[in-house]
Amino acid sequence: MIIDIHAHIWGKTPESLAKSKNLLRGAAKDFGIDRIYVSGLCSKISDEAEIDYLNGEVYKFMQEEPELIGGAVYVNPENKNVLDVLKRATEEQGFELIKLWCCTFADVPAMDPVMEYAAENGLPVLFHSFKKSCGQVPNETTGIHVANIARRHPKTKILMAHLGGTAFDGIPAIRDLNNVWCDQSGTIFHGEDLNYAIDNIGAERILYGTDNVYLTNIGQILGADLTDTERDLIFYKNAQKILDRNFKL
Repeated sequence: MIIDIHAHIWGKTPESLAKSKNLLRGAAKDFGIDRIYVSGLCSKISDEAEIDYLNGEVYKFMQEEPELIGGAVYVNPENKNVLDVLKRATEEQGFELIKLWCCTFADVPAMDPVMEYAAENGLPVLFHSFKKSCGQVPNETTGIHVANIARRHPKTKILMAHLGGTAFDGIPAIRDLNNVWCDQSGTIFHGEDLNYAIDNIGAERILYGTDNVYLTNIGQILGADLTDTERDLIFYKNAQKILDRNFKL
């Protein structure tokens, strides 16, 4: 079994959304992926109208492919209606996790109500996290920001995406924080990045994700120095654990 914890549909036009959906359907077929957790993204700083539109498109996709597609509700914590968005998506529409991109850093005060809601309802929070040598996006979270919010909210299940963008920067920041897991989605990683993460936090805290990049990301897992038990943890068992709302820290 394989669960992709981190994928997207992109844009606002019917053409771009259809292209994204077809990519995910094709990847599931080609790589044997059983379930894909999807958020909708467009602008890096999204207003209330764009958030509602993108989450609505993900909800339609969930209804079109109920066995394959799970929902990650995209939020901007600076929007006044953020808790209403969370409640509608997770209590009425069946979304199973919360997604943050580049609207704010992970550790801003506006995140506190979101983190509290997540803890109370057993929901994981997935933070885009990427440390870059150049081209860092304004408000782009790194491992340090994830560590800061994790310490403030030790009862909230947190996913740091992309191994922090640079595993050798992101992993040390969250190494000792047992409420933080990581996905290895992205395109830049070599075998040593994943092996470094496993050596430092264990396979029990790493989830398979793609960020819509399939051949590279599945190859990272298949090519890593893993036992069958560790590979199963990364491919699906860790995801099942943190997505279980009855599992609370």
